[in-house]
Order: sequence, then C-alpha cells, then structure tokens
Amino acid sequence: MPDERRGSHLTTTSSGGRQDAGTELSQRNPMAAKPLIGINTDYRATRKEHAALSFVAAGYYDGITAAGGIPVILPPLADEDDVIRLLDLLDGVVLVGGADLDPRRDGYMPHPAVRPMDARREDFDRMLTKHICARHMPVLAIGSGMQLLNLTEGGTLFLHLPEDLPKAIPHKDPLDQAHRHALLVEPGTVMERVYGDGEIRVNSMHHMGIDDVAESFKVTARAPDGVIEAIESAVEGWVAIGTQFHPEAETASALDVKIFEEFVIGITGEVPEMKLVA
Repeated sequence: MPDERRGSHLTTTSSGGRQDAGTELSQRNPMAAKPLIGINTDYRATRKEHAALSFVAAGYYDGITAAGGIPVILPPLADEDDVIRLLDLLDGVVLVGGADLDPRRDGYMPHPAVRPMDARREDFDRMLTKHICARHMPVLAIGSGMQLLNLTEGGTLFLHLPEDLPKAIPHKDPLDQAHRHALLVEPGTVMERVYGDGEIRVNSMHHMGIDDVAESFKVTARAPDGVIEAIESAVEGWVAIGTQFHPEAETASALDVKIFEEFVIGITGEVPEMKLVA
C-alpha cells in the first residue's frame, strides 16, 4: 500500500522506516532531481471580453525556478481523486494569493469590503489545502493562501482590518500598488534567516488577515501594529511557510525572493549552488 503521506516532508520507506523528502528525491534520481512544486491558479469565468480562463502571476513560477524547483501549474480540478493523484506526484505546493476567501463558508457574516474569488477556484483551493494539511506536505502559502492554510488548520480571520483593528496601520493603498510597511521578525525562524538584522520593509496589499493562529503554526513576523505577516509550521517535520506579503510580486525585494529558496531547501535539504555570471 502506498503511504498516504507520499508528498509529505517525511515519507515511509519500504522497510517501514522514515526518510526526509531530500533523501527521497535523491533516491528517485541519483542526479539530484529538482523537486516538482505545484502552483494553484486564479480563475475567471466566461465574460463578454473573454472565455473562461486560468492564470497565475509569473513571479510564482519564476521564484520556484530560480530557487531550484520545477513549477507545475495546477488547474482548478473538481474531482477529489484527481487532486490526490496530483499530490502523489508532487514534492510541494505553492498556494498563491488573489481575491478574498468567502467568509460565509466558514460561518462568518458577509462583509461589504470582501471581494470573493471565483467559487470554482475556492472549491479547488479548499480541497487542495485540506489534503496538503492532512499529508503535512511541504507548502508555501502567500496572501490569501496563508489565510486559507490557517483556516484549514483551525485558525480564524479578521474580515476587514480597518474595522476589526481600528488602530492598525494601513495595509492596503488602492492608489499605490507598491505600498510598504515595516516587518518585525521573530528570532530563530525562517523569516530571520531570510532577512537577518536591520530595517525590513515589505509590500502590503490586503484588508483581511489572520486573527487566531492555528495550533499547527507559530507567528514568525508581524507588522508594527501587531498584524500577523508570516507564519511557519510548529509541527516537527512539516515544511510550511506562510506570508501575508507577496515575495513573488514586482514590488518584492531581492531578500523577499529568498523565501522561495528557503522553501525549496526545506524540501531538498540542499542549498543550491551559486551561479556565477561572466
């Protein structure tokens, strides 16, 4: 019987022992095979201007490629068995950002500021994330992806920061797509490895955010007002990183992009070689 947690950071060997994902990769291909990283997509239903389409910002797959992984684009599938089969083939998943999660699905009253993502995408994303969490599969969750990861594990959300936290700093500026704020990182975390010491500023384009953090995660970075900006797994052996800010965006810094490197290193256990430019 195949291990149900085939895609997790820890997998079962034929002898019943445990091995990490890096060992599994090297056994699968002695030439140090690059990990296959799934990326979910945004979805837009048919409109007058165009037929139905899926799309994903290039920064997501460029970030994975630059970090030494191979991106695999995941369409919004409806069949759960197909989702399970896909995850069996992957070494990790990036959950992308986008429009808002529909709060009614989690028992919240709708808020006028919420702009829900298309139902087809959200159906798929919730099913995908459920199985990622059940397997403890390596995951990098960005924006609404981090919010969904936290919800799936039992956390809660603020639906509109300006109302839920009136003293919060601005986390979104409709007139400035490059809006940024400071970031305060926790020591001994992935975020500290990425940013080190010194002043840190990250892009910010959200009005929802994490309220209660699920027990599976720990907070690794906050905005100066206390709003949670990054989480990572508190479960031994589970590579799970979440950021509210967007390291894939054009407004990201060179340090932000290192988050993709940390994710791939968490899967392979190997630091990628530096490429020298002539």
